[in-house]
Amino acid sequence: MSAETPARRKMTARQAAAHFGVSTSTVKRLVAEPREDFLARAKARRDQVVELRARGLKHREIAAEMDVPIGTVSRLLHEAKKLAEVQDAGEQRLSA
Repeated sequence: MSAETPARRKMTARQAAAHFGVSTSTVKRLVAEPREDFLARAKARRDQVVELRARGLKHREIAAEMDVPIGTVSRLLHEAKKLAEVQDAGEQRLSA
């Protein structure tokens, strides 16, 4: 079961668990963002970084545009590259 209304929370799972007298696992289960939503949001961020990079922006400029650290830009580009390689390898296996 996932959260009915997913949203960013203002307290950690540990703090909420202490406040309500339940386990952190219970809190996480009740307020977790649905997996499909998380994956869609992550893909959108990766796609945005890749598109900005394709336009010729530098890591620093992409970071400023997206309001994230430069390291996050590097990580997202790395993830996008690795996922593309995995997809390419899968397509090559299917065509062989």
